[in-house]
Amino acid sequence: MASNASNNAEDPSTMSEKNNENKASESTVQPDSAEYETVLVSQDDRVATVTLNRPRALNALNAALVRDLVDAVESLDTDPSVGVIVITGSEKAFAAGADIKEMKDRTFPEIRERRMFGELDRLREVDTPIITAVSGYALGGGCELAMTGDIVLASETTSFGQPEITLGIIPGLGGTQRLTRAIGKAKAMDLVLTGRPMRADEAERCGLVSRVFPADSFTEDVYEVAKTVAGFSATALRAATNAVDRAFETTLSEGLRAERESFYSLFATADQKEGMSAFAEKRPAKWQHNQ
Repeated sequence: MASNASNNAEDPSTMSEKNNENKASESTVQPDSAEYETVLVSQDDRVATVTLNRPRALNALNAALVRDLVDAVESLDTDPSVGVIVITGSEKAFAAGADIKEMKDRTFPEIRERRMFGELDRLREVDTPIITAVSGYALGGGCELAMTGDIVLASETTSFGQPEITLGIIPGLGGTQRLTRAIGKAKAMDLVLTGRPMRADEAERCGLVSRVFPADSFTEDVYEVAKTVAGFSATALRAATNAVDRAFETTLSEGLRAERESFYSLFATADQKEGMSAFAEKRPAKWQHNQ
């Protein structure tokens, strides 16, 4: 949750709108980025991107950033023109942890009453696939936020870690739970109890990240992955992410039963008919997504 890699700083001003005349497929989308102080929202074709935007604080998570991030992602989730949501930060820092200055004087009753960072749990309810594109520091809450992605992509410069133990606390945004499920108890205990950072190559080997890309092509590589995902049927994508997530929440027999029912149900959709017809006719599919 927290990290000592960054301290609080003033938030930057809101983003300026992109000029869309030279690229018809790219646009600023609802929600309007002008509504947010700490994130930038843009869209290119069916790929929407939410960029954490507290550069002076290395994108440390505070209440405003969490609120803006969750609101933006939930709004994009209801937009039928969005096929995938990318959450990213800067080259230097995805998110260097939670904002220590905001937390340090809070009391137990206060932090429990406010359910600090509890809004991030709402990301679990998002149906649109989420890709977390991680570069630079991803420590504490930043590492935990990265793990909310359905696909986690990392630059070779990324440093993951759960250093909360150095502050006299433990991870509180899912670090003890998602990390253990992703990389196993032994490795999770190592990271949580020592607070040591983990480089991107080690993170890929132990299953924390899906792929690692070179730093100089990271943005382009992430976009290619996102474009591939967004190019498929939104109906099938929702079913796929829900089925895989189910594996973490239930027994194997129950998960298999749910998977099979979801598989059967897709035969009631227009996209199943279109996908199989396109395959048989050797042509690209024209997805209807929500039908």
